Amino acid sequence: AGGANHQSVVARVGNYPYADVEDALSLAGERGEKPFLLILDLLKDPQNVGVLLRVAEAVGVHGVIIQERRSVGVTPAVVNASSGAVEYLNVIQVSNLVNTMKLLKEQNIWMIGFEAGPEVPPVDRTDLDIAVAIVLGSEGEGMRRLVRDTCDMTLTLPMRGHVASLNVATAGSIALYTAWQARGWQGWKG
Repeated sequence: AGGANHQSVVARVGNYPYADVEDALSLAGERGEKPFLLILDLLKDPQNVGVLLRVAEAVGVHGVIIQERRSVGVTPAVVNASSGAVEYLNVIQVSNLVNTMKLLKEQNIWMIGFEAGPEVPPVDRTDLDIAVAIVLGSEGEGMRRLVRDTCDMTLTLPMRGHVASLNVATAGSIALYTAWQARGWQGWKG
């Protein structure tokens, strides 16, 4: 177990079986839903990625796209932080995030980036009941310029308190739930 806190459970597992973009789009088709994707631009904190994967699974995201280099992949820490939700998701690792975004745009999937700022329109000004990919930037730096430029639009979560921004996992969770709400809580079994 390498000295890790294994809580009396140890198993040897292989590398995570990453999916393809086609797998996510096929899942949307099988469910009769508009594609609902999450794109993570160079997130490095396994806790943040795990939380976002857990929320993505909870709201019915069809696929989560991450960059192969300079970002955290599906590691044991990510699996743990996701509380196992990653096992029910299409996680797609790509070598070029911008090229993947452009290919998705060709399939009429809107790229909606989220960032903080008073000049950015608030999330409630846009109907998210569309084929959409929610794009989130890295901790601290936000979206890279080319990723932001590839987005069809950027939105913000309005805030009235003294803090200027939210943690990416918190902001991303709110964005995902907002998009799911716009879809009429599609697939909810409540």
